[in-house]
Amino acid sequence: MIRRALLLVIVAALALASVGCHGSKSSVAFDIPAEFDTSRDYEITFWAKNDSNKRQTDIYRAAIADFEALYPNIKITLRLYTDYGRIYNDVITNITTNTTPNVCITYPDHIATYLTGQNTVVPLDSLLRDEKYGFGGSELRFETPSADGIVRSFLEECSFGGYYYALPFMRSTEACYVNRTFVEALGYTLPDTLTWDFVWEVSEAAMARDADGIFSINGQSVMIPFIYKSTDNMMIQQLRQLGADYSTASGEVRLFGGETKPLLRTIAQHSETRAFSTFKISGYPANFLDAGQCIFAIDSTAGATWMGPNAPLTDIADEKRVDFETAVMPIPQFDASKPQMISQGPSVCVFNKDDPQEVLASWLFTSFLLTDGVQIAYSGTEGYVPVTTDAQASPEYTDYLSRAGEDNDVYYDIKIKASRLLLDNIENTFVTPVFNGSTSLRDAAGQLIEGVVKAVRRNETVDDAFIERLYGEVRSLYRLDQGSLGDAASRGGDVGALPTTARVLIGALVAAWILIALYGAVRVAAKLRGRG
Repeated sequence: MIRRALLLVIVAALALASVGCHGSKSSVAFDIPAEFDTSRDYEITFWAKNDSNKRQTDIYRAAIADFEALYPNIKITLRLYTDYGRIYNDVITNITTNTTPNVCITYPDHIATYLTGQNTVVPLDSLLRDEKYGFGGSELRFETPSADGIVRSFLEECSFGGYYYALPFMRSTEACYVNRTFVEALGYTLPDTLTWDFVWEVSEAAMARDADGIFSINGQSVMIPFIYKSTDNMMIQQLRQLGADYSTASGEVRLFGGETKPLLRTIAQHSETRAFSTFKISGYPANFLDAGQCIFAIDSTAGATWMGPNAPLTDIADEKRVDFETAVMPIPQFDASKPQMISQGPSVCVFNKDDPQEVLASWLFTSFLLTDGVQIAYSGTEGYVPVTTDAQASPEYTDYLSRAGEDNDVYYDIKIKASRLLLDNIENTFVTPVFNGSTSLRDAAGQLIEGVVKAVRRNETVDDAFIERLYGEVRSLYRLDQGSLGDAASRGGDVGALPTTARVLIGALVAAWILIALYGAVRVAAKLRGRG
């Protein structure tokens, strides 16, 4: 019994270790069945993410009900998560046991790691263009846009390794939510385009306080003028604006190039005065913005319903809210004439199964998520925009955008302004390279900023020597000392930091061998005692 249990532990650990440690396996094009077999019943699992926005859950459930009415033989089971990281970890764990979901909302960076399994995610190229079941297909029981009706730049985010591995579901970017009232009270006027110099200058001006430590701008004992939610995006976008990308498309690490060190020194300078902080260190930017304790709060447009004095969603008590005018602006730029901002947002992938009919059923549901009704309804829950040109141009969506400010719920003005921000700047957005290990490299980019801010708060000196040490720590933590992550993937070498589950089971493997050794020693000792 003991030996059998140990063997199971070893097998599980080795299986997951191989998933976490090896590069992407070659994909096999999906062989589409000639006809969808409607005489059979199918059970499809759908893993999705929502925050505290109940409307998103309601839209998922409504979409499932509408789809099941069209295809009574397909049953969709919804499993909700509160963040994408949990979906990612669960998928990685389930790959080893062949229990992945059928359909999953995720990010392309995560899919690149899913592909470390053998033929785990379905390449969608043939399905997209299939005459019967592709977009605009003759056998569909619902109306989809054509394959060309997906915004091209959004669809291209889902293409890597020579295939489309996902469909875009919603798209967002980052916005700077600004307390215009405080900016003007400090004697400044918001420019048409924010610059980093302007944000830093105003942030430092807001740090003035009286002898009792009360800040002059808000009459409170707390003020963090500038808070950034996703520091990985902060570093990536700053480098992009300077023409110094943090990686190449093939996975060559550029994060530690010549432009990074000056950026970190500037961040250290403003962290020392406490004019700048991050979500991981201080908390959610919206909480400080809504309480009059922050002037520049940078977060996703998908978080717009949390921003502003009348935000329909909030984590703070109503009595802590203060009244102010909120401006929704693109993130700060180094060159206002050439704005650059990140394109992001959830995508949907289909996992491979032994039964092609089951995969086709999964594809049908995935396609349904891009119909106008689902796209328009979901985009109205936050500052998202639909991913199809049909939905964006529809009278229903145009009417929605035109009614900003009619209420502080469906037509909450900050939310609709956030959507318009992306619609007006699609040509100014960029996407980050996707490869096995790109998730780790993104995390490393944010860790550089977090490490500097934490060091300043510990009263450490952030000079060139400190930054070089930080580089070494981050390289080691995220295993970035291999040159090109993409090359490492093709060699089958270690790529990035392993998921927690993989590390745990690898640890279990080590423990299992120790137990085997102990077990053997006990058996030998017993035999020796018997002989004596």
